[in-house]
Amino acid sequence: MDKPNVVLGLAGASGALLGLEVARHLSRLEIAFDLTVSTMAERTLALEVGPNAHDELQNLAERTHPIADLGARIASGSSPFAGMIVAPCSMRSLAAIATGLDDTLLTRAASVQLKERRPLVLLARETPLTLAHLRNMTSATEMGATILPPVPAFYLCPETTGEIARQIAARAVDLLQLRPMSAQAWQG
Repeated sequence: MDKPNVVLGLAGASGALLGLEVARHLSRLEIAFDLTVSTMAERTLALEVGPNAHDELQNLAERTHPIADLGARIASGSSPFAGMIVAPCSMRSLAAIATGLDDTLLTRAASVQLKERRPLVLLARETPLTLAHLRNMTSATEMGATILPPVPAFYLCPETTGEIARQIAARAVDLLQLRPMSAQAWQG
């Protein structure tokens, strides 16, 4: 692979701006990505970000795949992706990933990353957490996923939610280890 290509999935949890910021960050770094968005994520994007957010997201992607298309290239380990980010990751999607329930393209693509031992970063979005959530996070981690709750880096003194979302998105992309670190780091 000359240029890395990754998968970006958006599940239906609150925090849709995180997925859009990941897409924007990947584009700035010239990292191509294939996109799949759940039906609830489409709705959440419109509610939280605005009516044009889904269009912007699709325009940034190299390819988009319907959530029900289990025959898409991102559903196969033979397609050479460098990793996947699910931003935000709903507890429903986390549970499906943690238990191997490949019932949507998003959860199937995540399972492919795990079985191929590729990076999978899940921006798990829920609070407070139940024991089921914690156990699913443990299971996904034991299989190789990285759980990245979208917690603000308060030490950077962000002034807007946009700054917070951009920092978290950069951190998620950094965890794929494709480029030098781009998230703002603590300077001590």
